[in-house]
Amino acid sequence: MTGHILIVDDNAINLKLATEILRGSGYTVDGVADAEQAQELLRTLIPDLILMDIALPGMDGLSFTRIIKASARLSHVPVVALTAYAMRGDDLKAAAAGCDGYITKPIDTRKFCEQVSVMVESARTARLGI
Repeated sequence: MTGHILIVDDNAINLKLATEILRGSGYTVDGVADAEQAQELLRTLIPDLILMDIALPGMDGLSFTRIIKASARLSHVPVVALTAYAMRGDDLKAAAAGCDGYITKPIDTRKFCEQVSVMVESARTARLGI
């Protein structure tokens, strides 16, 4: 598996775990703790996928997702909610904000890479018009 993933998560343990799992599977990973750091990075980076925590300090993940999806330069990048919010309807709120997928925390380390891989490949297929 290859690709460049941006993880936006303010929980250092969750960020480290997701980063290590994905790097171990061959992905290039950048991790940041909030939307402001992610915005700075996205000025020069167009990742293959963004994993977005919903509850972030400052700007929340859903608001940031709306900004990404409104950007002509970044709108094609899939954003996947990576969140501990698992109440009924939270997945619909994420989708309404523009999230292309939804993964609940704590992540299932046995399934996480496969979930990410499916999203990355789906986005590549869509970009290529296959």
